[in-house]
Amino acid sequence: MSQFIESIKVEDQEIFLLDLHQKRVNQTFAHFGKEGSIDLAKIFKHLEHDEDGMYKLRISYDLDKKIRTQMIPYAIPEIQDFQLVENNSFDYSFKFEDRKELEKMKMKSKAEEIIIVKNNHITDTSFSNLLFQKGKDWFTPTTYLLNGVQRQNLLKQKKIKETEITLQNIKQFSHFQLINAMNDFDDMFIYPIDRIINLPGNEEYLDL
Repeated sequence: MSQFIESIKVEDQEIFLLDLHQKRVNQTFAHFGKEGSIDLAKIFKHLEHDEDGMYKLRISYDLDKKIRTQMIPYAIPEIQDFQLVENNSFDYSFKFEDRKELEKMKMKSKAEEIIIVKNNHITDTSFSNLLFQKGKDWFTPTTYLLNGVQRQNLLKQKKIKETEITLQNIKQFSHFQLINAMNDFDDMFIYPIDRIINLPGNEEYLDL
């Protein structure tokens, strides 16, 4: 039975983007032809979490509605370098718990984190969606692997725009940042584009 996960931000006992997480869980059940869903708000309430600070609520579940929960203290990671990695067959359209393929790509790379390139287009890192800066504007690739909840939230708020980002035009952007359920749009964690060690023209890409 396929296992899925939701990683939900909880800060000072408040849960974030719950409606978007619930929508994704509901869509997962519907896609695989299962009736009903699991109630994330009820799961959180039953945890009786009363600690301040930032936590990741990790909910693993399957289509039989079996769940496991973990509440993990969280700090936003600062990453030293990134590498573009080509993988034209990788599919992560649902938030599967199995990350073996992602870990395999990371192990073969020479950088701390990977940016997955699919059919010449920029997609996501191994754990986040991406934003790229051009002038004062921030853009997210139309070619995401997983339409993350923070990505949907920022688009809805019109803080970011969608655009096509490819190996051919990536150098038109000056900076980038990582977003996911735990990491909001954050001026503290903006990386210059040359933090990507194998930008086009620098060296060959790593084809996995």
